[in-house]
Amino acid sequence: MKHAISSCLLGLGLTVATGVHADTTLRLGHLWPAQSAVNQDLIEAWAEQVEKDASGELEVEIYPSQTLSKASSAYEGVVNGVADITVTLQGYTAGRFPLTEIVQLPGVSASAPQGACILQSLYDEGALGDEYADSHLLFLFTTGPAPLHTRDTEVQTPADLEGLRMRTPSEVSSDMLESMGADPVGMPAPDIYTALQRGVIDGLSLPWEAMKVFQVNELASYHLDIPYYTGALMATMNRDTYEALPPRARQAIDANSGMRWAKTAGEVFYRLDAEGKQQAREQGDTIHSVEDPLNDPQWSGPLKRGTERYLERLEERGLADAEKVYQAALELRNTTCQR
Repeated sequence: MKHAISSCLLGLGLTVATGVHADTTLRLGHLWPAQSAVNQDLIEAWAEQVEKDASGELEVEIYPSQTLSKASSAYEGVVNGVADITVTLQGYTAGRFPLTEIVQLPGVSASAPQGACILQSLYDEGALGDEYADSHLLFLFTTGPAPLHTRDTEVQTPADLEGLRMRTPSEVSSDMLESMGADPVGMPAPDIYTALQRGVIDGLSLPWEAMKVFQVNELASYHLDIPYYTGALMATMNRDTYEALPPRARQAIDANSGMRWAKTAGEVFYRLDAEGKQQAREQGDTIHSVEDPLNDPQWSGPLKRGTERYLERLEERGLADAEKVYQAALELRNTTCQR
């Protein structure tokens, strides 16, 4: 209850007296609305556990809905000290996390729990190099697979995307949309509703979870349930802030980092995906499904070419381990991270 009230007031730039003096206050900014399940069931839950484990030495102030920094600059905001902690998508910082974004390729992950396991495992095994060296990473996770959604045009084949202005969250998604004749338009999730309402975009690729959280289901009438891409996400912290923490406070952060919270995040997003899809069904929307797109006669070509093109570009940039990371992700999918 404290964090639910705090989130609303902090969104207005206010603070809440908790009755307990904390030695250190950490400002956590993110893009989801205060009333969303992502904020309440994941971010507030994490903050409450950290405060409990720190035994009064830490307080976490939560700034939802981009009130501390815009989604497009959230990572830089943490690196530069605008925020102490952020939860955001790697795709909003174009080109900064190329090996991480391999997990976003079609066919790598079939669900949010599986994607979280794969991504956190790759990091734990050192496969992602120094991509997070300028911050102190807390945990990694993913959305579920993101279908294609449109307002007025029914999409069933790649040819149906020709000429459509489609919102895209990342470099990986943009490449594949463009290869199918669509016009990719980059923007953070909170900006989608207005853009679709005003006709700035014709459609989008977005997980079912976000379709409900950001109320985009209200505008979209057609959905192609295809595992087109998976969004990579992170919770990370300013490095100097972390290193300056007293021992008990640092231990509380450490205890709430890594695979434990990656899995928790995956479960939250898995539940919300189911709720978002059910909402579209209850509205009477048209939903088509492509169960196995990498072996589908119409979709396999564009998706495989998009994957190959992305990996080739990484190698051209000097990232010789790109193919190795991709194969490691597939191996994790089939072994450690089967769900």
